[in-house]
Amino acid sequence: MVRPANGFLSALSADDYEAIRPYLRTVDLPHDTVLVETGEVLTRAYFPHRGVISLVVKLAKGEHVHVAMIGRDSLLGTLSTMGDACALNTAIVLVAGVASVMDLDRLRIAADQSGTLRTSLTRHGLAVFAQVQQTAGCNAAHSVESRLSRCLLHTHDLSGDTRLLLTQEAMAQMIGARRNSVSLVANTLQQADFIHYSRGHIQITNLDGLRQTACECYATVKAQYDRLLGVR
Repeated sequence: MVRPANGFLSALSADDYEAIRPYLRTVDLPHDTVLVETGEVLTRAYFPHRGVISLVVKLAKGEHVHVAMIGRDSLLGTLSTMGDACALNTAIVLVAGVASVMDLDRLRIAADQSGTLRTSLTRHGLAVFAQVQQTAGCNAAHSVESRLSRCLLHTHDLSGDTRLLLTQEAMAQMIGARRNSVSLVANTLQQADFIHYSRGHIQITNLDGLRQTACECYATVKAQYDRLLGVR
């Protein structure tokens, strides 16, 4: 049986996959859809095939800061299966796509009955936590240019596409910067022929150039994912 194009689902053993397969269904992930708000109870797990889900912290003055992204390699709802399902941050669709979904209670029951499934969920949760930690340090210490290059590379990896629909506002939230700073840096990357940017549409034209411009955080997060989850 052909499995959905999601890294978590494709890596499961036959028994673990069969335990959750009857409960999976496919849904669209429209851009800017809010999947859960901070403080709400997450009721469904999302396994993206395409597209990217952003985990966002909303501050009192209205600022939104992206702290992690989830794409085709993982799932939204890892730690909620092992404890409190109350969302610690808001989950928003950053890049439109498609996902498999299932009720979180069903996934929790399957994890309670399978040590291997529970271990896989834990490792994916640790990978997201490692990304959150690295993002916090990166946004505090590195230049806007290196941070934006990191985020564009990461978004490309998660979505599998070199064409991205990202407004200046979205990119500013991704790296914790002001819109005017993002505009200047995006123009610099375009002049270097690393990207082509027009009215929220980004075409990545030189991945190697972005890798050379990005800070070490891109490689650090990727290494953690490779260690915890296998080849990404």
